[in-house]
Amino acid sequence: MPRIEEDLIGKMEISDAAYYGVQSLRAAKNFKITGIRVNTKLIRAIAMVKIAAAKANLSLGYLDRKKGTAIIQAATELMDGKLDDHIIVDCLQGGAGTSTNMNVNEVIANRALEILGYEKGDYTKVHPNNDVNMAQSTNDVIPTAIKIAVIKDIENLTQSLILLRDRFKEKEEEFDDVIKMGRTQLQDAVPIRLGQQFGAYKELIDRDIERIRQTLEEEKGINLGGTVIGTGLNADPEYIRLVVREIRRITDLNLKSAVNLIDATQNADTFVEISGSLKTLATGLSKISNDLRLLSSGPRAGLNEVNLPAIQPGSSIIPGKVNPVMPEAVNQVAYQVLGNDLTISMAVEAGQLELNVMLPVVVFNLLQSTSMLTNICNLFAEKCIKGITVNREVCERSVDQSIGIITAINPHIGYSKASQIAKKALKENKSVKEVALEEGILDEKKLSRILDPYEMTKPGISGKDLLED
Repeated sequence: MPRIEEDLIGKMEISDAAYYGVQSLRAAKNFKITGIRVNTKLIRAIAMVKIAAAKANLSLGYLDRKKGTAIIQAATELMDGKLDDHIIVDCLQGGAGTSTNMNVNEVIANRALEILGYEKGDYTKVHPNNDVNMAQSTNDVIPTAIKIAVIKDIENLTQSLILLRDRFKEKEEEFDDVIKMGRTQLQDAVPIRLGQQFGAYKELIDRDIERIRQTLEEEKGINLGGTVIGTGLNADPEYIRLVVREIRRITDLNLKSAVNLIDATQNADTFVEISGSLKTLATGLSKISNDLRLLSSGPRAGLNEVNLPAIQPGSSIIPGKVNPVMPEAVNQVAYQVLGNDLTISMAVEAGQLELNVMLPVVVFNLLQSTSMLTNICNLFAEKCIKGITVNREVCERSVDQSIGIITAINPHIGYSKASQIAKKALKENKSVKEVALEEGILDEKKLSRILDPYEMTKPGISGKDLLED
């Protein structure tokens, strides 16, 4: 038997089994956009805010003990994922997240009514707005919840980045003695150790970790207690202090009240900042993936310097083909994150006067970026980087046959003469060492020392001391 609920627009029938109410159902019908419900991480965070608010209001005597305790129990069940099926609104919606906030308010109110032994929809006993949303507004609940959800997601991302960084470090050490040709503009340059190449990837990830950690500090200033536009209307000053203390305890995060609640309510620049750090990370991961696709290309008609783990067949028509699917997946995640960053930037720019109403699309894209990056970094570390092996003979042969090693002779004979030797070596299909010996520039002993590939991978002018021998 359905129940009838009414809001300022009119009456609607609600399934008696539903914890959501009229405003939730109306929003679900109005915003049939993506078919994707609000991210459960955001719902968990909103539930935390509701628990903190109820505890603060209980402490100040604004909620009676029985009602407040039921609200806290219901919000805790929501936080634990027991009421997810009743959050029915689309992730994209007009109203700065009001539909999401009201969906949560109604679910908590109706579950609290049930706990207290009343019928669902009997809002004279527990009201979604008057009780569950007491001293709150969508405009301080949603921004605070977004920050909580993002911070917790970033903590997971950081752990996956540490794993990836450690995998690169392992390869840096494993491949330290492998000499190969470095390339600039995809042309032979000078020798480099494969371990040095992976060490550079490790440093890139280290910078990303530090960059993300720094931007995350800005996320810890919340506007909870600012209510509608940050002025704190309908919120006791003592409530603001207590609710921030409670949310810090519940989340186990070092959250703090923003220096200026009005600023924190209307300006969402911290979301652009954190998205920018994710974009930078994605760009670097994609660059590394491009490198690995080149280095592993072949196996017969490409560079074939490293082997990526074979994790699945690569072709529906070519037998035996294995593709670099994990680096390709990294590339595609990166492209999505870069697109998300543009969306977030435009949405934050679109804020007007005392509120940014575009927060639903901000949080949708931000949590998508953090989640995808966390997943792909774990996969990249374990299904790709961990299992990379090297083709030593291929690497050594490319160094032996390279014209680029002529660079080491520059200090001894000058750029012009070295260029002539390089040109002759290329034309006659000879090694640089062969041509240099034919030209009688240096004796074989000194030339061998100058052209030692390992020495070329270290700072300094190779063989400078030989001029004094």
